[in-house]
Amino acid sequence: MPENQRLINFLNQELSNFAVLYVKLHRYHWFVTGRHFFKLHEVFEELYNEAAEDLDNIAERVLAIGGRPLATMHKYIKEATIHEAQADDTEDEIVTQLSRDYQTIIDEIKEKGGKLAEEVNDQPSLDLLNELQGRLEKHVWMLTAFEGHLK
Repeated sequence: MPENQRLINFLNQELSNFAVLYVKLHRYHWFVTGRHFFKLHEVFEELYNEAAEDLDNIAERVLAIGGRPLATMHKYIKEATIHEAQADDTEDEIVTQLSRDYQTIIDEIKEKGGKLAEEVNDQPSLDLLNELQGRLEKHVWMLTAFEGHLK
């Protein structure tokens, strides 16, 4: 087993999370209804485009460090720690769930991913994870502020 296999496994888990998130954001983009439809429709499109770029960056990092990125929906669903959207949620439920999903990824990076990258002295993977964490923290802040507006 390569020295960095645990890091590769972690990156594949996050790759899976971003694949699930990408599909979930499309669902939210297509099915959101309510007073904030126009703004949320636009924001969800921006977020799924961002998720697609993150998905690609994580997969390329896995390849760059000698791993094989997961590349099937079956494996994504199996490895992801966030879940698919299952119902036609209201706009406030969507915003809450999305905030939770981002927080899950943030927590995993903070609790596990950064340490795994440091253990194998992989600064580029650590940089990628730090950038993701910072951006997702901003999303959680903005979604939480928007949730306050919904209530």
